[in-house]
Amino acid sequence: MHALWSTDEQWALLPPILLALVLGTAIGMEREAGAKSAGLRTHTLVGVGSAVFMLVSKYGFADLLSTEHVALDPSRIAAQIVSGIGFVGGGLIFVRRDAVRGLTTAATVWVAAAVGMACGAGLPVLAVAATIGLFVITRGFPPLAKFVARHRKEPPVVRLSYHDGQGVLRDVLTTCTGRGWIVVRVAVDRETVSEEGQRIAVVTLLLDGRGDLPDLTAELAELPGVRSTATGAEDPLEE
Repeated sequence: MHALWSTDEQWALLPPILLALVLGTAIGMEREAGAKSAGLRTHTLVGVGSAVFMLVSKYGFADLLSTEHVALDPSRIAAQIVSGIGFVGGGLIFVRRDAVRGLTTAATVWVAAAVGMACGAGLPVLAVAATIGLFVITRGFPPLAKFVARHRKEPPVVRLSYHDGQGVLRDVLTTCTGRGWIVVRVAVDRETVSEEGQRIAVVTLLLDGRGDLPDLTAELAELPGVRSTATGAEDPLEE
């Protein structure tokens, strides 16, 4: 096989690039409309770049195939695209306190790379279908998620008061995990001082699991240093 340089055959490589440009632009405009950290330019560049890498992987070394003892793996550059795009996506994810931001935008960049790879691989139907699927997910799933959130069961919540500074909270968390619960969040509601001058902390534990919540609260109430426990919105300091 001969190289594509200075031949008319290289013009046949432009339609996949143009398709990647169009689809990447569409994905970027959707993200730009939502004022996301990665918008029009980022997604378009990722889509076009992935398509170019795929075409280079497929046709860029065709002139070397006639060389003796030379074997090429066209999939190796494609594999490097998948690995490399993780660095771009990772730069879009950040954590502020207990909230993680940018996961969806990082995922759309990942999909934009997949769309560009499909274009470069000569699979336009797959590329268009993936783009349509992305729009269905990013635009159609938020209302669905809100609907599910309105109808889902309230997560288990345990509120308790304990003597602060005695390692009680560590024992509480150990007991929860030992009973098969996952502690999703710990929030300190307030701190007070008892009549004896001891500091009293009131915390709320947001749990996840299918264990017996009354049994858990009863066991927590027996821990040394725990003054009282309650479930839901009840206040453990109220008698």
